[in-house]
Amino acid sequence: MEASSLSKPLTLLVLLLATLTTFALGQGFRGTRVGFYKSTCPRVESIVQSAVESAVQANPTIAPGLLRMFFHDCFINGCDASVLINGSSTEKSAGPNAFLRGFEVIDAAKSQLEKACPGVVSCSDILALAARDSVVLTGGHSWEVPLGRRDGFVSRASDTATLPAFNDPISVQIKKFADKGLNIQDLVTLVGGHTIGTASCATFSYRLYNFNNTNGPDPDINPSFLPQLRALCPNGGNGLTRVALDTGSVNSFGESFYANLRNGRGVIESDAKLWSDPTTQRFVQRFLGFRGLLGLRFDVEFGRAMVKMGNVGVKTGTQGEIRRVCTATN
Repeated sequence: MEASSLSKPLTLLVLLLATLTTFALGQGFRGTRVGFYKSTCPRVESIVQSAVESAVQANPTIAPGLLRMFFHDCFINGCDASVLINGSSTEKSAGPNAFLRGFEVIDAAKSQLEKACPGVVSCSDILALAARDSVVLTGGHSWEVPLGRRDGFVSRASDTATLPAFNDPISVQIKKFADKGLNIQDLVTLVGGHTIGTASCATFSYRLYNFNNTNGPDPDINPSFLPQLRALCPNGGNGLTRVALDTGSVNSFGESFYANLRNGRGVIESDAKLWSDPTTQRFVQRFLGFRGLLGLRFDVEFGRAMVKMGNVGVKTGTQGEIRRVCTATN
């Protein structure tokens, strides 16, 4: 009787904790929440969506550019729009961010929002929404974006050294993601965003001709795929030439990226290692629906991982500021 009476409060406590955890994961956490601007700027999502849609229709490369921009912003001092700040020694000026595109889209959305709701919507929230809209406009599934971020004051080019790199081994990739509170499944899922991305020949041509001083190609590359890559990136050719990271699906968001990894058609080394390393391969297999493994749905998991990444190091409440323009602090 006594044990039974004690079990009821314990059961209620477990249910309460489970409910709070579900709410945190689904509706936002660390100060962000879905519907943050419901009363202060109800048109925020439609205004951002309109700016992104116009830009992507005019130039489809804007979509992967905005997605990558959000990733780079979150990985440096948290999701605080520090990547947007102009300056000779800011994140925007650093080598890893040299080919980011879509800054003008964020500026256009901010301009419209300042007319509709002056001083209310942060640049970091605009970037989070623009990344989501870029996925949707290329055929991916939507998700609810928790909002309420505030903009940071600090932007240093030197901090970009912590960004994941095109030649990082899996162990380094795992550590860089873990440092942001992201696990191995998050890593494999978020890298799947490369389904609409491109890379310059300079970032992977070393794999095609003299990999690790072997005088031959990276053995992870499918021999039937090698001539195609060499035609696009001839030895000693233009290192700025852009090549699709998901062959045959560059403007369409989906899990075909993982099928290409399985088939030895990963373009950059860090992507290819997701298949060749067993630590990450099992997650790729789950996205591909391998028999005997618990399947993962990319369209669902990508949104979940984006929400999780979008809450890395966020500034909320009285932290940071709401910039008047996204390219400079107030």
